[in-house]
Amino acid sequence: MNAPTALTHTSAQPITLPVPDATGIYTFPDDLDHAHHQWTHQLLTRHRAHDHQVIELMAPHSGQPHFVELRRPVGRPVLALEPHHDDFTLSAAGTFLARPRPLTVATVFTRSTSVHPSLEDAYSTESAVSHLRDREGAAALAPFAATRLALDHKDAEPPYRPYGRDLLEQITEQLRSIVAAHPDAELLAPAAVTRHPDHLLVHEAAVRLGCRWFWEDLAFWPTYALAACDQHLFRSRTRAELVTSLVDITPVILDKCTVLRMHGSQMYPARKMYRPIRHAWTVAADLLGSSGTYAERFYRTESL
Repeated sequence: MNAPTALTHTSAQPITLPVPDATGIYTFPDDLDHAHHQWTHQLLTRHRAHDHQVIELMAPHSGQPHFVELRRPVGRPVLALEPHHDDFTLSAAGTFLARPRPLTVATVFTRSTSVHPSLEDAYSTESAVSHLRDREGAAALAPFAATRLALDHKDAEPPYRPYGRDLLEQITEQLRSIVAAHPDAELLAPAAVTRHPDHLLVHEAAVRLGCRWFWEDLAFWPTYALAACDQHLFRSRTRAELVTSLVDITPVILDKCTVLRMHGSQMYPARKMYRPIRHAWTVAADLLGSSGTYAERFYRTESL
């Protein structure tokens, strides 16, 4: 069992990070929400004191202000290929908050009618949903100083079916042009630990383009890509041996909560955003032992 971790900042009061075990089995969503409110208040205080390291983010759906420290990217650039606007944030944002690198995010399926069911009346057209999700993507990626690119494809709708080979060829060629324009960048893409056809397609396109670094997908809510059947399908689809690696995101876990809140059209209400954080705890508990409380999981091909 991991002991609660104290998150501190210079001259700030420590914040105890909750864990979803022991009594946390029952209280974790509210405990995490409370810790995030404490963290937001500390950053708001610094922002009001004209600390230029702290920037304000406005959640596009709720209009709620949040605050986060601006990152200063260093090192080799990264080109992330995400299926939908929230995929990078859900699965890899903690890593890049903890270890900022120059970042470009190319989003493939940017036209959508997908919002949380309770919001469908407010966003009833493809144009309205797509515009909202674009704004959410911009807000979530602001702390990373990321460059954003959009391919303007329509996402898949249930009942899901396998993606078409013609679409795969088209998207691969579009991404090829983007990759060629970023010759020094390391590619990052979803591992497709999910049955969602958009994730499977982007993964296949990325592999064709030489990608060898993949994040564990956490965006497909019905299964969370963790059901035994999805795990079996993932192993069956993997044509090369993948080496698992973990990144400890404990010091930035509340900042990840902040960027998740930018995607309110998908994760609503805000307190339900504990789900990917709980998974990050599970990853760390399973594989990091005592060296971290929260982690994100990645895969690399064995050749690297």
